[in-house]
Amino acid sequence: MGYSKTLVAGLFAMLFLALTVLATDPDPLQDFCVADLDGKAVSLNGHTCKPMSEAGDDFLFSSKLAKAGNTSTPNGSAVTELDVAEWPGTNTLGVSMNRVDFAPGGTNPPHIHPRATEIGIVMKGELLVGILGSLDSGNKLYSRVVHAGETFLIPRGLMHFQFNVGKTEASMVVSFNSQNPGIVFVPLTLFGSNPPIPTPVLTKALRVEAGVVELLKSKFAAGF
Repeated sequence: MGYSKTLVAGLFAMLFLALTVLATDPDPLQDFCVADLDGKAVSLNGHTCKPMSEAGDDFLFSSKLAKAGNTSTPNGSAVTELDVAEWPGTNTLGVSMNRVDFAPGGTNPPHIHPRATEIGIVMKGELLVGILGSLDSGNKLYSRVVHAGETFLIPRGLMHFQFNVGKTEASMVVSFNSQNPGIVFVPLTLFGSNPPIPTPVLTKALRVEAGVVELLKSKFAAGF
């Protein structure tokens, strides 16, 4: 009996270890794996690699974040992404970046990155940065006005936002520990999904009348 329990415990430990290993991104086995964005081969995680003879050397450098985005949007902000789709050299390396520019009063609405922790620095102006904890922390709002040169940290999967509280334009640069962090904009997800979430579901969940839900859906029918 003791031998059987030991064997079962050992098998369980091996299974747990295997699941733990599978739950993390694999380390790259080569210096570079420049993403073949047009490749047809199926890949479990990331993109297949271009032959290095075809990759050139531009994959190590990018100037895309040097230019401010156009903040003439409904949110008063512009996100310039630099993930694997825009910078194929990050493929398999587990990193990416964004630049976000804000008009006065502009916001980066409440959103979630399901696959990455985010760390950022305010480059210009002052931004109210808010991070919402889960039920485990009582849905607590952690917030602070972050000034130029100061940094902030957002744990993976937590809802967060930024809002320009200054009277001038503001900008920030953020980094992620994923080549494809993903993004779920909360307002757009709730009121602009395709197909739409049934109105009775939202009226019950949000405790409002159907007219309010339909009004909000009309605001996001065309996306952000």
